[in-house]
Amino acid sequence: MFLQSVASAFPSTSLSQAESWEGLRKTPAFASLRPRSQSLLEKILLGDSGIECRQFASTDPLSLALMDAEALHREFEKFAPALASDALIAACARVGVRPSDLDALIVCTCTGYLCPGVSSHVAERLGMKPDAFLQDLLGMGCGAAIPMLQAAKGILAASPNALVATVAVEICSAAFYLNDDPGVLISLCLFGDGAAAAVWKGHDAGGQFQMDGFRTLHQPEHREKIRFVNAGGKLKNQLDRSVPGLAASAVSSLFDQRLADPDAILAHTGGRDVIDAIEKAIPGHPLEETRMVLQDHGNVSSPCVLVALENYLKAPTQGNRLWLTAFGAGFAAHSCELFR
Repeated sequence: MFLQSVASAFPSTSLSQAESWEGLRKTPAFASLRPRSQSLLEKILLGDSGIECRQFASTDPLSLALMDAEALHREFEKFAPALASDALIAACARVGVRPSDLDALIVCTCTGYLCPGVSSHVAERLGMKPDAFLQDLLGMGCGAAIPMLQAAKGILAASPNALVATVAVEICSAAFYLNDDPGVLISLCLFGDGAAAAVWKGHDAGGQFQMDGFRTLHQPEHREKIRFVNAGGKLKNQLDRSVPGLAASAVSSLFDQRLADPDAILAHTGGRDVIDAIEKAIPGHPLEETRMVLQDHGNVSSPCVLVALENYLKAPTQGNRLWLTAFGAGFAAHSCELFR
């Protein structure tokens, strides 16, 4: 399948890490934490995390600390379709098509649940045709974008003349949870909200990037090291300190199966320690675009790798072969290749 366009969308509310610290420390939720936990939050938010700012769908992010599970779910239901629609509108505009021209839409997310899914809401908002194929991928965590792209490839293999859109959208703030678990505290300092959309065709219009070479590695024995768990109806991120090494090892294994040497590697952000570990495992491939995503937006989960791709394609000079990788809950890691 051939890439027509890629575009991201982020909420207008943006907080620096220092602003997040100043606001959070004044909340009752912060006061309920142990002194050691409070010190950890201060160290991360005021330290060198590689993050300058993060975006939040809510105009009052600090109010999330007061919300129960139902209110947090309403945040997802309100903002996920809107943000996904913004990204898709931008992606369609870049290639000169309308959402009503699309034959299929696939949406991936893990930070909330709707039935019917986000794809149904986006299709209604954007006036997609009633016989468009809609599909939602859930529960795949931060690595979901690449399996979503592989699903799009399957649609185009069956219908080569179709116009297919893919959207990764996460309202990570709807998974707000706070307690003294170090993994929870680290997650609270990393994640932001965002979406990224791409448009695909089954035929090359001339000089376009083709996507192929999909690879996946599942390691369910490590499932408990990174996953969402239900805590009183809320989504609580379970994050083990071994995740950077785990991610680097899995990504390195996938890289060994590459079709050819890439001009650049574009990866899910994960966090500063994850990026450092991957660069060490695969030397000679600095993750510049990935670090840019982390710096400007934090970890926005599944959209990250597509935002990194968008950043890469904005550069005045580009290589002809890219290797993309994303990873997360499962534990699972995925890769694919773009080339022309």
